[in-house]
Amino acid sequence: MEPGDSAILTHLRRGALEHCVLALLDGEPRYGLDIARRLGDDGVLLAGEGTLYPLLARLRKQGLVDTTWAESTSGPPRRYYSLTAEGRTALATFQRTWKTFRDAVDSTLQGGSQ
Repeated sequence: MEPGDSAILTHLRRGALEHCVLALLDGEPRYGLDIARRLGDDGVLLAGEGTLYPLLARLRKQGLVDTTWAESTSGPPRRYYSLTAEGRTALATFQRTWKTFRDAVDSTLQGGSQ
């Protein structure tokens, strides 16, 4: 990464991270550490776990995710997050909007380099 990349990534994450979380939950319930690992694998989407748990709490308060507790074979019980019907609707809306937005940004960037 070059200087300044970090600030740009911070701004881009702000708008997209919650929808990436919803997308991860679309297939199956997941616990917080699993979500953090999946989002942090590439070092781009999630800079640290410190931002994830407040985000999950906000999504729960908004009714986009539900939580349940389940016993773990390797430690204390885990809180699992799953997508609600409202969460699926929010994700579908974002997916439609994202494609249009992404295409417009890509088109502008490609046109700007010629």
